[in-house]
Amino acid sequence: LRAIAHPEFRRSPLRHTGLLLVPRSEMIRILPRARLLVAILALPAGITAQTIAYDVSFPTAAHHEAEITLRVSGLPRGQPAAFRMSRSSPGRYALHEFAKNVYDVTAEDGAGHPLTLTRPDPYHWVASGHDGTVRLHYTLFGDRGDGTYAQIDPTHAHLNMPATFMWAVGLERRPIAIRFRVPDGSGWKAATQLFPAPGTLSFTAPDLQYFMDSPTELSQFMLREWTVYSGRDAWPFRLALHHLGTEQEADSFTVLARQVVDQEVQVFGETPRYDVGGYTFIADYLPWVSGDGMEHRNSTILTSSSSLATDMMGLLGTVSHEFFHCWNVERLRPAGLEPFDFTRANMSDALWFAEGFTSYYGPLAIARTGIKPLRDYAHGLTGGVNAVLTAPGRHFFSAAEMSMQAPFVDAATAVDPVNRPNTFISYYTWGDALGLGRDLTLRQRFGHELDEYLRLMWQRNCKTEIPYTLQDLERALGDLTGDGAFAADFFRRYVRGHEILDYRSLLAQAGLLVRPQHPGGASLGSADLDYENGGARLKSLVTLGSPLYRVGLDSGDLIVSLDGRLPSSELEWRAVEAAHHPGDRVGITWDARDGRHTGWVVLERDPRVEVVTFEEAGETVTPAMRQFRDRWLRRQ
Repeated sequence: LRAIAHPEFRRSPLRHTGLLLVPRSEMIRILPRARLLVAILALPAGITAQTIAYDVSFPTAAHHEAEITLRVSGLPRGQPAAFRMSRSSPGRYALHEFAKNVYDVTAEDGAGHPLTLTRPDPYHWVASGHDGTVRLHYTLFGDRGDGTYAQIDPTHAHLNMPATFMWAVGLERRPIAIRFRVPDGSGWKAATQLFPAPGTLSFTAPDLQYFMDSPTELSQFMLREWTVYSGRDAWPFRLALHHLGTEQEADSFTVLARQVVDQEVQVFGETPRYDVGGYTFIADYLPWVSGDGMEHRNSTILTSSSSLATDMMGLLGTVSHEFFHCWNVERLRPAGLEPFDFTRANMSDALWFAEGFTSYYGPLAIARTGIKPLRDYAHGLTGGVNAVLTAPGRHFFSAAEMSMQAPFVDAATAVDPVNRPNTFISYYTWGDALGLGRDLTLRQRFGHELDEYLRLMWQRNCKTEIPYTLQDLERALGDLTGDGAFAADFFRRYVRGHEILDYRSLLAQAGLLVRPQHPGGASLGSADLDYENGGARLKSLVTLGSPLYRVGLDSGDLIVSLDGRLPSSELEWRAVEAAHHPGDRVGITWDARDGRHTGWVVLERDPRVEVVTFEEAGETVTPAMRQFRDRWLRRQ
């Protein structure tokens, strides 16, 4: 049995054919267990007496329900069998408590006799008195189509596995078989990274980890296919597109997706070895789904309420980000996320790299295709640069510490107010800016590039699937540059510390200018206002250190007078700023919880910046800048 857990066996794309690939040096250790291994693998279609079997149907799809039966055999008689729903989902870092959507739970033994169920906590059901077999049945409600939950309706069954399936506690390494029974006349097909099995809409998974990482879309989707070549490998790629648009739109989107895939393969030099023999994009672009993207080992989920007709480039951005994850995160794994624990929130200090560097490469890959002009790419850099330059959150947490905030922010919900606007910068955003800065620094100082760094990590940790630590990331940077002191200083200042890179000088190498959005403009600070008859009410927390913060205003306060006038619209608010200079004082009156206040607010220089091309700014682009730009964006 330990041979099955051998890392070479788990990685082998042949593991479901009965062939085991291991280094010759390992054979002496493995041979004593080989007969047992062969006996297990020789059973037809990967189904054994130990297989956990699921049967799924949708008789009341109009009411967003699925009927699910789970059958487990070979259990020790006389010992209770425990089943549970997950509390978290791969690619999400917060708790989601999927058990809340499960009801009408019943159980019987192998002879059909009812079993007593107890529920020791909100996530567990325990069946007692069985004969070695338990058939557990339950109803699932699901009506959120995204990368985490389940959505069932007459148009599709969109199933993220942790949100959908109970699992048998202690049997997580058993193989799994599943059969979907779709509504009569629905014409639904399946898009999934599960392994096909004999029978209509029947599939298998080698264990719980793979099963839970295998979202499944059942619908009348459009299918587009192409081949991606990598060395001697030829991988089938599929786009399963469930949308309300046209075949022509699907064709156009596929052309763009293929270009992005090719660019990202070039970053790493090769594709991963896809366990199921290919890769599938599973896209739901429907008015009733929620916007999301979620990476998986051999597939990705893409959801949006917009359409290809109105937002093709925006949707392509999600494709680019999520596909990059099939290297970074799915195989290049942070140690804190491996193995994924479905019973708790999963925390990592490396999401600035896992998610943030992926966020850097998503737009970059599109820019390298030539689909997006340089001007648009430059403008897209503005958000990340602005955030790290102006947001107060970096004074409280480093990039590594921001990563550890994920269980509180990654689609997590709570009813109590939090001070996130002042204490948090997304690890996506900060990591994106770090990726940009690291790439440009490597090019400037060492003649290297971030692509080389990722290829080095791919060879060391990703291709071998050895989870990495921050120390591994730092060591690789030192090895690439030949300068361990530089690597240590970079991580000390910018990853574990709170400093920011000099984006102005770094971007200037490529003929990109970081400049004030409103030169010389005065600002009252960022404020989310709801204009009422009686004035302007602050709808959210005031930015730490801003003029309104310093004078004492807070969320919920009503500003009834600003510079002697009633601020009844955004136009009037901006007029006050336009009429003054940084350092000017204006009178302000507001109503707070403790009564009416009057004071003076001092306007500041507008801190926001933007990234533009030298051409837009009327600056000269030198030949060296053009050469740097072309190498960075692969335009030579």
